[in-house]
Amino acid sequence: MTSIPDAIKGEDWYGRDLEGVEYAGVVFDDVDMTELRSSGATFTDCVFRKVRFNVSEHSDSAFVNCRFEFCNFFDATFRRCKLTGSTFSGCEFALLKVEGGNWSFTNLLRAELRGATFEGVRLREADLTQARCQEATFAGCDLSAAMLSGADLTAATIAGSDLTGIDPTDVVLRGTVIDDRQAVVLVEALGMVVVPSA
Repeated sequence: MTSIPDAIKGEDWYGRDLEGVEYAGVVFDDVDMTELRSSGATFTDCVFRKVRFNVSEHSDSAFVNCRFEFCNFFDATFRRCKLTGSTFSGCEFALLKVEGGNWSFTNLLRAELRGATFEGVRLREADLTQARCQEATFAGCDLSAAMLSGADLTAATIAGSDLTGIDPTDVVLRGTVIDDRQAVVLVEALGMVVVPSA
């Protein structure tokens, strides 16, 4: 059995394929994972510091209780991945695409998510406090009980997402695209009563 080091620093993993691998408690420091592909990989309690995930693709992989510090996710794709309990700080997410999966309890405090796309993602109780989500897409996502205080959703699309528990007075919703069901939820959250039209 090959031993896994506690720290991997400055390595070039460009274009590498990671299938079914398991890492626990490993620190990835300044590793180039550009165009890397992972499938069924598991990372538990790992730290990713200044890692470049640019144009990488991850399918059915898990990053559980991991820390991402100053990483770049430019044009990265996550499909059906599990990132529960993970924390992001100082990261770049331009053109990030997330399709399905579970991102519940993630910490995206003050994250720069402008233009990012989340489709069918479970984001229950995720911390999106003061996140900058202008022109982002949250389609069919579970945002119930998510912390959105001070989040900017200007011109974002959130149609089809569960907004249970959102306080519309504490979120910037200028030009935000919503559906009729969400409109009722937001109006009722403002203390108004919706009655059917005659």
